[in-house]
Amino acid sequence: MSDILMEIKQAVINGEHTIVKEKVEAALNQGLNPEEILNFALVEAMTEVGRTFELGETFVPEMMLAAPAMQAGLAVLRPSLVKVDFKAIGKVAIGTVKGDLHDIGKNLVSMMLEGAGFEVIDLGTDVAPEKIVAVVRESAPDIVALSALLTTTMSNMKVTIDALKTANLRDRVKVIVGGAPVTEAYAQQIGADGFSLNAARAVNVAKGLIGKS
Repeated sequence: MSDILMEIKQAVINGEHTIVKEKVEAALNQGLNPEEILNFALVEAMTEVGRTFELGETFVPEMMLAAPAMQAGLAVLRPSLVKVDFKAIGKVAIGTVKGDLHDIGKNLVSMMLEGAGFEVIDLGTDVAPEKIVAVVRESAPDIVALSALLTTTMSNMKVTIDALKTANLRDRVKVIVGGAPVTEAYAQQIGADGFSLNAARAVNVAKGLIGKS
């Protein structure tokens, strides 16, 4: 790996937004392949952040600095990726379920997924089952990721899955659920395909569901 890719990777891990932006611009000016910058600097950085988080060596505050730093680099890189017709490893539609306005966890998962090479459709908060159905029908994501922070709203995960079944779309998409009150047992009970305790693990679950682990 070239020195500048190593520098970008370390700057992302350190959460240094400005340095990431400057180094990605410099790498492009040097003629480095944009896919190489994405895969060997940005994606590798977020993979390392996820790995150390799982080991208890990195914590949520560090992740919440690294993820936006990665996005700063990706914003610079995106036009060049479009030019080379870069293909994401998969597409995820993500949102907090109807009745729930919490988005910190959802936003972190979204950024981690994007950092892992997924195309992410962020639907925001208070997302009605009908909206999920429409997005699956129109945009054909590989995965729908549902978040809930309240015990009073987590039941809308099942309502959303049932809505996909009613629309005959359930077999077209994998569903991942997560959030503070959500458990693996509950995920199995409502018929979800995957469950994650945290943003780092969500990436591994998503990759596993589309055969990219």
